Amino acid sequence: MYGDDATVRKILTESGDTWAVVGLSSNRQRAAYGVAQVLQRFGKRVVPVHPKTETVHGEQGYASLADIPFDVDVVDVFVNSDLAGGVADEAVAKGAKAVWFQLGVVDEDAYARTRAAGVDMVMDRCPAIEIPRLA
Repeated sequence: MYGDDATVRKILTESGDTWAVVGLSSNRQRAAYGVAQVLQRFGKRVVPVHPKTETVHGEQGYASLADIPFDVDVVDVFVNSDLAGGVADEAVAKGAKAVWFQLGVVDEDAYARTRAAGVDMVMDRCPAIEIPRLA
Protein backbone atom coordinates (compact mmCIF):
# COMPACT_ATOMS: atom_id res chain seq x y z
CA MET A 1 0.00 0.00 0.00
CA TYR A 2 1.43 3.33 -1.06
CA GLY A 3 -0.26 5.94 1.05
CA ASP A 4 -1.93 5.22 4.35
CA ASP A 5 -5.45 6.31 5.20
CA ALA A 6 -4.17 9.39 7.04
CA THR A 7 -2.31 10.57 3.92
CA VAL A 8 -5.35 9.87 1.74
CA ARG A 9 -7.55 11.89 4.12
CA LYS A 10 -5.02 14.74 4.26
CA ILE A 11 -4.78 14.98 0.46
CA LEU A 12 -8.55 14.89 0.01
CA THR A 13 -9.45 17.29 2.83
CA GLU A 14 -6.47 19.53 3.59
CA SER A 15 -4.19 19.79 0.55
CA GLY A 16 -6.39 22.16 -1.44
CA ASP A 17 -9.12 22.06 -4.04
CA THR A 18 -7.31 22.64 -7.35
CA TRP A 19 -6.54 19.28 -8.91
CA ALA A 20 -4.59 18.95 -12.15
CA VAL A 21 -5.68 15.68 -13.77
CA VAL A 22 -2.94 14.45 -16.09
CA GLY A 23 -4.41 12.36 -18.89
CA LEU A 24 -7.90 13.88 -18.68
CA SER A 25 -9.55 14.30 -22.08
CA SER A 26 -13.12 14.58 -23.32
CA ASN A 27 -13.22 10.80 -23.95
CA ARG A 28 -16.12 9.68 -21.76
CA GLN A 29 -14.92 6.06 -21.93
CA ARG A 30 -11.70 6.81 -20.03
CA ALA A 31 -11.57 6.46 -16.25
CA ALA A 32 -10.14 9.97 -15.86
CA TYR A 33 -13.36 11.48 -17.21
CA GLY A 34 -15.57 9.88 -14.56
CA VAL A 35 -13.10 10.42 -11.72
CA ALA A 36 -12.89 14.11 -12.60
CA GLN A 37 -16.68 14.33 -12.41
CA VAL A 38 -16.65 12.82 -8.92
CA LEU A 39 -13.93 15.24 -7.80
CA GLN A 40 -16.01 18.16 -9.07
CA ARG A 41 -19.09 16.87 -7.23
CA PHE A 42 -17.02 17.01 -4.04
CA GLY A 43 -15.99 20.63 -4.65
CA LYS A 44 -12.66 20.19 -6.39
CA ARG A 45 -11.60 22.34 -9.34
CA VAL A 46 -10.40 19.92 -12.01
CA VAL A 47 -7.78 21.15 -14.50
CA PRO A 48 -7.30 18.88 -17.54
CA VAL A 49 -3.68 18.19 -18.57
CA HIS A 50 -3.48 16.47 -21.93
CA PRO A 51 -1.54 17.04 -25.17
CA LYS A 52 -4.84 17.88 -26.93
CA THR A 53 -5.49 20.70 -24.41
CA GLU A 54 -9.24 20.19 -24.57
CA THR A 55 -11.80 21.90 -22.37
CA VAL A 56 -13.29 19.17 -20.17
CA HIS A 57 -16.06 19.52 -17.56
CA GLY A 58 -16.06 23.27 -18.23
CA GLU A 59 -12.36 23.73 -17.43
CA GLN A 60 -9.68 24.84 -19.90
CA GLY A 61 -7.10 22.17 -20.60
CA TYR A 62 -3.32 22.59 -20.74
CA ALA A 63 -0.69 20.57 -22.60
CA SER A 64 1.52 20.17 -19.51
CA LEU A 65 1.67 21.02 -15.84
CA ALA A 66 4.22 23.74 -16.61
CA ASP A 67 1.69 25.41 -18.95
CA ILE A 68 -0.88 25.94 -16.17
CA PRO A 69 -0.65 29.66 -15.29
CA PHE A 70 -1.73 29.23 -11.67
CA ASP A 71 -0.90 27.04 -8.69
CA VAL A 72 -2.24 23.52 -8.41
CA ASP A 73 -2.66 21.72 -5.11
CA VAL A 74 -2.83 18.09 -6.17
CA VAL A 75 -1.68 16.34 -9.34
CA ASP A 76 -3.78 13.27 -10.17
CA VAL A 77 -1.97 11.02 -12.64
CA PHE A 78 -3.73 8.89 -15.28
CA VAL A 79 -0.76 7.85 -17.41
CA ASN A 80 1.14 4.58 -17.74
CA SER A 81 3.51 3.75 -14.90
CA ASP A 82 6.54 4.18 -17.17
CA LEU A 83 5.58 7.84 -17.74
CA ALA A 84 4.24 8.60 -14.28
CA GLY A 85 7.60 9.27 -12.61
CA GLY A 86 8.28 12.18 -14.94
CA VAL A 87 4.87 13.61 -14.12
CA ALA A 88 5.58 13.31 -10.39
CA ASP A 89 8.84 15.20 -10.90
CA GLU A 90 6.96 17.93 -12.82
CA ALA A 91 4.39 18.12 -10.00
CA VAL A 92 7.14 18.67 -7.43
CA ALA A 93 8.72 21.34 -9.67
CA LYS A 94 5.29 23.01 -10.06
CA GLY A 95 4.95 23.24 -6.27
CA ALA A 96 2.05 20.82 -5.85
CA LYS A 97 1.28 19.81 -2.28
CA ALA A 98 0.43 16.23 -3.26
CA VAL A 99 0.67 13.69 -6.07
CA TRP A 100 -1.89 10.94 -6.60
CA PHE A 101 -1.19 7.96 -8.90
CA GLN A 102 -4.37 6.20 -9.98
CA LEU A 103 -5.19 2.51 -9.67
CA GLY A 104 -2.57 0.46 -11.46
CA VAL A 105 -0.06 3.33 -11.66
CA VAL A 106 3.01 2.43 -9.60
CA ASP A 107 6.56 3.81 -9.65
CA GLU A 108 8.38 3.15 -6.39
CA ASP A 109 11.34 5.37 -7.32
CA ALA A 110 9.00 8.28 -8.07
CA TYR A 111 7.22 7.66 -4.77
CA ALA A 112 10.54 7.84 -2.90
CA ARG A 113 11.66 11.00 -4.76
CA THR A 114 8.34 12.76 -4.23
CA ARG A 115 8.17 11.92 -0.52
CA ALA A 116 11.84 12.95 -0.10
CA ALA A 117 10.90 16.33 -1.59
CA GLY A 118 8.33 16.74 1.19
CA VAL A 119 5.31 16.18 -1.05
CA ASP A 120 2.50 13.85 0.03
CA MET A 121 1.86 10.97 -2.33
CA VAL A 122 -0.54 8.09 -2.86
CA MET A 123 -0.17 5.37 -5.49
CA ASP A 124 -2.46 2.68 -6.85
CA ARG A 125 -5.62 4.16 -5.33
CA CYS A 126 -8.53 6.15 -6.70
CA PRO A 127 -9.83 9.40 -5.16
CA ALA A 128 -13.30 8.71 -6.57
CA ILE A 129 -13.40 5.58 -4.39
CA GLU A 130 -11.81 7.23 -1.35
CA ILE A 131 -13.55 10.63 -1.20
CA PRO A 132 -17.11 9.34 -0.61
CA ARG A 133 -15.80 7.34 2.37
CA LEU A 134 -14.84 10.62 4.05
CA ALA A 135 -18.33 12.11 3.85
